[in-house]
Amino acid sequence: MEIKASMVKDLRDKTGAGMMDAKKALVEANGDMDKAAEILRQKGIASADKKMGRIAAEGVVSTFISDKTGAMVEVNCETDFVAKNESFKEAANNIAKIIVEKNPKNVEELNGTVMSDGNTVENYIKAQIAKIGEKITIRRFVRYDNDSCVSTYVHNGKIGVLLEVKAPSCENCQSCGDDIRTIAKDICLHIASSAPEFVSREQIPSDVIAEEKRIEMGKEDLAKKPENIREKIVEGRINKLMASRCLIEQPFVKNPDITVGQLIEGKMEIVKFDRYTLGEGLEKRQDNFAEEVMSQIKG
Repeated sequence: MEIKASMVKDLRDKTGAGMMDAKKALVEANGDMDKAAEILRQKGIASADKKMGRIAAEGVVSTFISDKTGAMVEVNCETDFVAKNESFKEAANNIAKIIVEKNPKNVEELNGTVMSDGNTVENYIKAQIAKIGEKITIRRFVRYDNDSCVSTYVHNGKIGVLLEVKAPSCENCQSCGDDIRTIAKDICLHIASSAPEFVSREQIPSDVIAEEKRIEMGKEDLAKKPENIREKIVEGRINKLMASRCLIEQPFVKNPDITVGQLIEGKMEIVKFDRYTLGEGLEKRQDNFAEEVMSQIKG
């Protein structure tokens, strides 16, 4: 059967495969579009498995909110170039939506979740690998569903925040009002910028405070001071340090004359938040472009 250019184009548009791969699949399938797509998918899954040993520390943080339920997910790829690809970003958004809708308990369960088209999330990811050509992994996610108002902010796909607040009007999320939603959004922006670790001091584990006190007590500038004086100085330092790590005690980023606690006083309660920084703790891939070019020349 003659394989026309229009057929190759249609298959490319459908699968995202390269021109030559699409043409070979059509030849193998004797022009059957569905069978050719299946062949590409099978080959894509095979190549995807080979890519899973690579380092993937780039990517995006994506969020999705529906009514009072919200999710935030970090999806990793190998290069910043792919992270900016619209297909990759759309895939991450779709995964965040699935987390909201299906409520998986962990990444393993998420990978096995069946999507609306009958495919699992794992196979969906493998299809994206075949289309984009890089290792793609779901690293982590968080989901809120506690009958409260949920807000989010994502900065350039690199820093994401999911926030849960409780306002008097939260019995009906639609009646929260623009003022509450605006403040919640501003707090998300503040969290992204100021990176607090806790909502309030009540959440700080006692061993964290004890460790910080031990470090401060051992600093050289206090070595020659009497014990009672050292205790008072360290107490002041610990107090200041803990305040800097608590959201409600931080100066509000849009108006440093007030704290976040003063901003929300009488309006809402901050229940919890999560803040993701893309790739934190992951090994970055170190590219040697000279070697890469040379290998292509030799190849």
